[in-house]
Order: sequence, then C-alpha cells, then structure tokens
Amino acid sequence: MNNVERFKAVMSFRPVDRVPCIEWAEYWDKTVARWHGEGLPTDLVGASNLRSYFGLDAYDHLWTSPRHTQYPLPDNVFIKNKNDYHSIKPFLYSDYGHDDELRKIAHRHQCGQSVFWITLEGFFWFPRTLFGIERHLYSFYDEPELMHEINNDLADYYVYLLEQISHYCIPDFMTFAEDMSYNHGPMLSETCFEEFIAPYYRRIVPILKQLGIIPFVDSDGNVSELIPWLEKVGIQGILPLERASGIDIQEIRSKHPRFRMIGAFDKMVMKNGETAMRTEFDRLLPIMRQGGFIPSVDHQTPPDVSLHNYQCYVSLLKEYSQKAAE
Repeated sequence: MNNVERFKAVMSFRPVDRVPCIEWAEYWDKTVARWHGEGLPTDLVGASNLRSYFGLDAYDHLWTSPRHTQYPLPDNVFIKNKNDYHSIKPFLYSDYGHDDELRKIAHRHQCGQSVFWITLEGFFWFPRTLFGIERHLYSFYDEPELMHEINNDLADYYVYLLEQISHYCIPDFMTFAEDMSYNHGPMLSETCFEEFIAPYYRRIVPILKQLGIIPFVDSDGNVSELIPWLEKVGIQGILPLERASGIDIQEIRSKHPRFRMIGAFDKMVMKNGETAMRTEFDRLLPIMRQGGFIPSVDHQTPPDVSLHNYQCYVSLLKEYSQKAAE
C-alpha cells in the first residue's frame, strides 16, 4: 500500500499492511536546535525534510488563512466592535494564491506518495484572532450580531476556498483549527457552541463530505465533553488528544466507536527513554488495532527530548505500527 491508500484504509477502519507513521505537528524550533547540537545535520531544516530524514511517512499540509497578506493590524492589536471589523474586512477573505503549491501537492498525491490535508481557521479560532482572547469570550454576550457576521463571512469564504482547492487536488482530510478546550474541558458552553459555532459547521461540513474530505477538529486540552457536540454537526475526528489533560482514548473509542483520532502519544514520557515509550505504545496498541486511529506525538515534540530518544521513539512507532496490522 502507498501512503494515501494506507491513510484512507485506516480512516475507514479497513485492514492495512501497517498503520501510518507520522508526526502530525510541525517540529518545535527549540527541539530542532537541540538536535542540531546532538548530531542532526545543521543544514537539515523544515518539517518535510525532517520527517524524511527520520523515515516518517510523507504528507503535505496547507494552512489557509482568511487574512490578506496586507492585513493592516499587528498581532497584538485587536478589534472592539463592528466599525473596527468593517475597517479591516477589505483585508480579509480575498487572498488565495496557493495555485503553484497545489500543483506540486497534486502530483505527489496522485502518485500516492503524500497524504494531503488542509487546515481552516475555525469558527471559534478565527474570531478570537480578531478580538483577542479575553474580548472574544465577552463578545459572545457583548457583540452577538458581530460574532455571527464574522462567522457567516468566514463560511462564505470557505465555500469559495474549497472550490478553488478541489480544482487541483481533493484533500484526504482537514482540520478546523479551534483550540476550544483547556485541561478541564471546553472554553464555552454547549449553548454558545450551538448558537454561534454549530450553524457554520453545518454549512461547511456537508461540502467537505460531498468532496470526500474527512472533517477533523484540532483542539488542545480535554475534548471529552466537546466530542458529542462535534458529532452532532458532522465532525468525524479530532487531534491531538493531549494525555496531560486527562484524555483517555479507550473511553473515547468506547463512547464514540466510529470517531477518528490522531495523536494521543504522551509527549511527556519521551524524555524517559525506551522502556517508558514502549509502555505508552502498549497503552495505545489495542486502539491502533481497531482502526480509525493514527498514533502521533500529542503535540509538538518538546525540547527535553534528545535526538537519541526521538530516534528511539520513531523506531518504536514503526514497530508498533506493524504490530497493529498483524
């Protein structure tokens, strides 16, 4: 099986020759700097090059931003009201410009060499980038009409964007970047989710499914309470399932047997060597064997992980990915 066939089979709960071996997140610059000091070639940079060096499966990831390249506000300056939003709106939802990149991705995808996935900034995430964290949470109550206007504009843009991307290549899966949870659960109530977030998922998710794209949500923290909300709007998977937040993927699989998962390997044990990492893989192996789950570091590999221990992790990942298919 090639990389694309293998990914599609796992996500369809079908048998595979082995489970995919991926590092879903970008590599942390501090981690790579440490590895350069421990023998990693100093000219080796970039996530795709690092994945290739370590012998991991190839994938292409396109993060699309609704912000125009000429977006006028610095990262630490945020909108307060509808007038502010309308003043920056000409710099939103209009910049596409991925054609050359998509042509290259399409070639690798058609050959089965590289899984293709895209990230859309979600209906919780994107307004937060405009309001700032604190004002965003108040805005569900202080600016409800504006919250709906922003997310309606965003949904319109994604209808257009998906049409443009699918002209070149259909992604195998996608993630809505959201980060809606922290270690104790969701950052908003189910009532707020249903009023301000769910209607826009219900517009975009059917388009994704019609195209054959598996819709995931990317949210840190404990997502156990969030998953039923997501299932109601058609989301079919989640990542990265951070162990430190108390996530139990066996419980998730028991309650949501067809929900896809990526991640879940506790990054905090990686620094402790082979025995600790093998124990963690033993925890994940039963779910790996069921399908619908690809193990990966449950966020970026931290800087306390030596090059030797990361190489050991990759070796174990390959070993257990084979075991899961036996």
